[in-house]
Amino acid sequence: MTNPAAALDAQEALIAAARAARALAYAPYSRFAVGAAVLDEQGRIHAGCNVENAAYPQGWCAETSALAALVAAGGRRVLAVAVCAVAAEPVTPCGGCRQKIREFAADDCPIYVADAHTLVASFTLGQLLPCSFGPAHLARP
Repeated sequence: MTNPAAALDAQEALIAAARAARALAYAPYSRFAVGAAVLDEQGRIHAGCNVENAAYPQGWCAETSALAALVAAGGRRVLAVAVCAVAAEPVTPCGGCRQKIREFAADDCPIYVADAHTLVASFTLGQLLPCSFGPAHLARP
């Protein structure tokens, strides 16, 4: 996006979608609700929330839910990510979600971290997952 106003509008819409998804999280065990949203190559926003399970390792993260929605809608590229959670420190994607995002995003993909009211931090995927392993490593010569 070369238009700064359009970029800001997209960032705000992405964060709003992550906040809305957070409100729908299923987190009866941890009570730690997280929402995420991803912007695809067609300008569409796909949101997801964390979904816990009584068998703890079987739950999934908000970012995973958002990526699943992206793929189900035919998206293949992530241009930006927003994560919304309320905590004392900024909540970034976990290591597994960073790798999942890497499957669809480049190192310069912005990751916006928000709470219920404001943007609290901004990173690139490369900052959160330096020297990452990705699809290009598996490309055949």
